Amino acid sequence: MHPSTELRGTKSKRLEGKRIILGVTGSIAAVDDVRLIRELIRHGAEVFPVMTHSATKIIHPDALWFASGNRAVVELTGDVEHVKHCGKIPRRADLLLIAPCTSNTISKMAWAVDDTPVTTFAATALGTGMPVMAAPAMHESMYDHPGVRENMRKLESMGVQFISPRIEENKAKLASVDEIVLAVLRRLGRGDLKGKRVLVIAGSTRERIDDVRCITNFSTGKTGIELAIAAWTRGADVELWYGASPEHPPSFFPSKRFDSLDSLNSLVSDATLVFDTIIVPAAISDYTVDKAAGKLGSERPLTLELHPAPKVLRQLRRRFKGLLVGFKAESGATSDELEKRAREMMDSSDADMAVANDMADVKEDATRILIIPRKGGTRTFSGGKTEAADAVLDEVVKAL
Repeated sequence: MHPSTELRGTKSKRLEGKRIILGVTGSIAAVDDVRLIRELIRHGAEVFPVMTHSATKIIHPDALWFASGNRAVVELTGDVEHVKHCGKIPRRADLLLIAPCTSNTISKMAWAVDDTPVTTFAATALGTGMPVMAAPAMHESMYDHPGVRENMRKLESMGVQFISPRIEENKAKLASVDEIVLAVLRRLGRGDLKGKRVLVIAGSTRERIDDVRCITNFSTGKTGIELAIAAWTRGADVELWYGASPEHPPSFFPSKRFDSLDSLNSLVSDATLVFDTIIVPAAISDYTVDKAAGKLGSERPLTLELHPAPKVLRQLRRRFKGLLVGFKAESGATSDELEKRAREMMDSSDADMAVANDMADVKEDATRILIIPRKGGTRTFSGGKTEAADAVLDEVVKAL
């Protein structure tokens, strides 16, 4: 068994059964392809590398063989590899991903010049209507060349999807491995939220005690960001509002920041809530405190008076008539108690669905949750937070 098979599906099953051809061209960014291959495999894909001659001068074919478990195609043979993987056959590959994609390869693809294995694979894939994605990498001046831009527009008209590079240090650098993988997940995903508008509110709030101290909680915001990413990969138009969080959401969808309960309430009041569903895993403070001016001294005991805070879910419900999903976190509750308190939260806020967990079941990258729709039976899920996000969205799709 090749070592790569041990990684397959360890992050998610979103690409399970998918066969991806990875075209590698002569950019120094080709050194990132070992990590790219491994990340695609971690989501369940099988990856077949194809290389130009220039690419073999940058990264050895054996490195991609090691990463993928499949020998890299470096020249076409009597096995007609391009037809075998991309031709009009019942079991062709699901995607041709060219990363990195140089200006030379972009221009050749646009004009049906197939003088390298990668461009021959591209010509075959485009001729059969197979999905093609390309992640450009080159100097910025080459990326801005009018001819290259025109060739990119021509390819887009043929259905090629480009993954935008990062413009840094006068270079159009290859998009990050995570961004490329997310773009692939969306292209090959279920698409069961396509056309739906989803708002996710994530992270924690901070209620200021004075100019340097605050009351907050241990939420990282990771669950909410995973939900936003999962909805996006399933085709939704996503917006993310997130508070205090060490996590960094991707740039594929718009996001807004909040820090306190007041700033979150302002977002709710000012926004036009034109969404199909609003999902609220945010750890929002149940209490506020009267902020002191300056910095309170630390030489003597300090007593704070905490005031019960208005519930954001109720404010959302007053302005939003779509599918509202609230989250309920408890500590030391039995499964029956957890479900009871979640249903009480649902009733008091008029939410349509609740997701509940006990903090004892929450680990760094794993959780156990109860998903409680207003109509239908309760579902229990245990596993990684990525899979948990998909489990929640499965119920959202049913409810929508």
